[in-house]
Amino acid sequence: MDLPFKSDFISRWETYFPGEPLPITFELSSDLRGIQKARTADTWRCFVCDLTKVRNGTSLAFHEDSISCSGGKRYCGYQSVPFSDFPYFLSYGIEGKLEGERYKKDPALVDEWQKNIHIIPASGKYLIFKRWDLLDNDDNPSVVIFFARPEVLSGLFTLANYDRADLYGVVMPMGAGCSSIVHYPWHEEQSDDPKAILGMMDPSARPCVPLDVMTFAVPMKKFVRMVTYMDESFLITPAWEKVKKKIVQSQKQSAHSS
Repeated sequence: MDLPFKSDFISRWETYFPGEPLPITFELSSDLRGIQKARTADTWRCFVCDLTKVRNGTSLAFHEDSISCSGGKRYCGYQSVPFSDFPYFLSYGIEGKLEGERYKKDPALVDEWQKNIHIIPASGKYLIFKRWDLLDNDDNPSVVIFFARPEVLSGLFTLANYDRADLYGVVMPMGAGCSSIVHYPWHEEQSDDPKAILGMMDPSARPCVPLDVMTFAVPMKKFVRMVTYMDESFLITPAWEKVKKKIVQSQKQSAHSS
């Protein structure tokens, strides 16, 4: 990680998004580098829930045994083929045997949808998650992940489209919560035209994030460009000053409700 860039972003973030939490990051690595390994899963648990620790400042290295959800294993690159009844699990289930999540109309549709899923090469590697302010020289994050409410999302969304003539600087592909912060943005980072991913629409993952919070995951090479544009973009205008006041208002309401 370029440490001057790291500090530069923190300064700009505090200027334009005052009081908002810093993003977290992840990378694939074969080297733990002294980072705490996420605990081995002994019961079913959504991988997204464990990222609360990362957001609070604990760097974690996830591995195959620390992710219990079969969907999480697949989206994080540790399982190439889903279990045999997965098309039924994601749709209407199997009576007397398997309760379905009913996220897709029928198993055939699930089979077609799965053709769009290309596995991350994570086998034998760790998924290392760190909060932005804890990054050091040895880190090389692939994706930057914001957990944010609508006022902040409006700024990130608009900034992600600032240098684009098309309509798709940000996309929202269908998938599990972990797919929107790991799978899809990692693949976008490998692209010549990376897009940000708006996510955390998965009802199964929603209990793991605060009320009204969604995710905005940015491939690192796109994120670098976004940061360089901050001081010349709409963020310096009176229009954004009005939104900043709403950000503070949202923070107060969130603190009161919690």
